[in-house]
Amino acid sequence: MITIHDADPTPPFEQIRAQLADQIRTGLLDAGQRLPSVRQLAADLGLAAGTVARAYTALESEDLIETSRSTGTRVRAGRTVAPLARTAAREFVASVAGSGLSLDDAISAVRAEWGARSA
Repeated sequence: MITIHDADPTPPFEQIRAQLADQIRTGLLDAGQRLPSVRQLAADLGLAAGTVARAYTALESEDLIETSRSTGTRVRAGRTVAPLARTAAREFVASVAGSGLSLDDAISAVRAEWGARSA
């Protein structure tokens, strides 16, 4: 399920893109699963079709979904995050929960450590 939060400063297309990407990477949406058409999702969310189309285009660029005229828009295979990575992420979140760290700061910390391991 996709929800748009009007109070969130993140543009609606990005909210859609991020939520679908997370659902694909966590396996909530299965490989091959058909997504609603652009028009259908736009109507469901009360948004312009162009907003949903922009999100779908971004997801296609990330190679998370594919669209064809004959089968519609579907989740690409092999896009879920490995269980080990999800377990590590869950443990990281549990260890910093309540510390006052924002999601952006937590992600920045992971990026910094990721970059440090390649140096």
